[in-house]
Amino acid sequence: MKRTRIIAGLAAVAVAAVGLAGCSSSGSASSDTIKIAYQKFGAFQQLDAQMKVVKKEYEKANPGKTVELVPIQAQENDYATKLALMNKAPATAPDVMYEDTFLVKADAQAGYLLPLDEYTAKWDEWDQFFDNAKQAGQGEDGKVYGIPMGTDTRALWYNKDLFEEVGLPVPWKPKTWDDVLDAAKTIKAEKPDVIPFNIYSGKPQGEAATMQGFEMLLYGADGEGNTLYKDKKWVTGSEQFRDSLQFVQDVYQGDLGPTPQQALDTNIGTTITQTWLPEGKLAIDLDGSWQSGTWLETGTAPWAEWNDVMGQAPMPTQNGQAPGYNSMSGGWTLAVGSKSKNPQAAFDFISMFLDKEGSLKYDSENSQIAVRKDVAEDPEYTGANPTFEFFSGLVENTHFRPATSDYSQISNAIQVAMESVMTGQQTPEEAAATYDDAVVGIVGEDKTVDVG
Repeated sequence: MKRTRIIAGLAAVAVAAVGLAGCSSSGSASSDTIKIAYQKFGAFQQLDAQMKVVKKEYEKANPGKTVELVPIQAQENDYATKLALMNKAPATAPDVMYEDTFLVKADAQAGYLLPLDEYTAKWDEWDQFFDNAKQAGQGEDGKVYGIPMGTDTRALWYNKDLFEEVGLPVPWKPKTWDDVLDAAKTIKAEKPDVIPFNIYSGKPQGEAATMQGFEMLLYGADGEGNTLYKDKKWVTGSEQFRDSLQFVQDVYQGDLGPTPQQALDTNIGTTITQTWLPEGKLAIDLDGSWQSGTWLETGTAPWAEWNDVMGQAPMPTQNGQAPGYNSMSGGWTLAVGSKSKNPQAAFDFISMFLDKEGSLKYDSENSQIAVRKDVAEDPEYTGANPTFEFFSGLVENTHFRPATSDYSQISNAIQVAMESVMTGQQTPEEAAATYDDAVVGIVGEDKTVDVG
């Protein structure tokens, strides 16, 4: 009988920060109990529902085995912190964990994750996963530490109704950063009660600020300094880094975005998805391919008219230089904890969660780019969402975050720089200089290259 699947989309947007209390700290009673740690917060509730479904399926298929679900009520940065704390002691360490691809190398190096090569070698479905998706779950040693759940791209979501009302073209095809800012200025002038443009920024937004915000600018900037990491060294002295911060300042100090207070609210991701966009209060949102998953009938905030109202446009490069747009891609995995008493049972749970049927539902119902070949070719997937073709098409020129164990510290320094310019505490030049000093402090001067 076909299994019922209720699968969650990746919520790379940060939704709310909470304390670290309220999460189970009891260890697995025996090797017959496997503990599953994952994020559950704000609009991101579907993963919890799917975990409950697979728990029942797993326990039914494995009499005597028990699945202990440990949903962590936390925004993305706080989730990662809590997960790290859980992994420090055998009593609290999970058997299976929901793991961001950008943390796989660091957590593998820290000894939190178990290599899965001996398990994937025996899994007859492993060859269905694309090679680049497999690489996203690899550690520095080349071993597999995470099984990919889906991937994503990022672009501009815009309200077609608002654009038409103020005389902006639909479909919208901005060619430069200035085109984006000019559209926002038009919205501001004609619709003063509408927030013209959102770009995630500041420490409370965590990786959403770094990846969906800053890196969507930097990797599309015009010049050799349009990268964080080059020839195995971290880039400093970058004019393009300063230009990206200038864009952030133009938005927030130019009253083209949310107020800094709104932008620094950890709930802004949920507010944007569930309120501002459906209610026409935000005209342009730089965000992820998963966004519409919330609005589907299976999502947490169904919006029947979303495809009629919302358009999509690639985020243009700074001056329209080739290839004309930039996107960033990431994703999440399911990983096995190194302290698991029963790693085979943990892997069996993962393979049940991410079999063909489960991955199909995960990707199609939650606006994910498929990481399995059989899912990507399935008509049920390709016809499930009108935005799939657009967002999948961005993969050709997408970029990925530096896959290093020190990336998370660099990301934090970027968030500090963004917040300092959005709040007017520093100029882009000052914030960039502070960032450069921070990078040298994190990795050492011998691991940096000055392109200035």
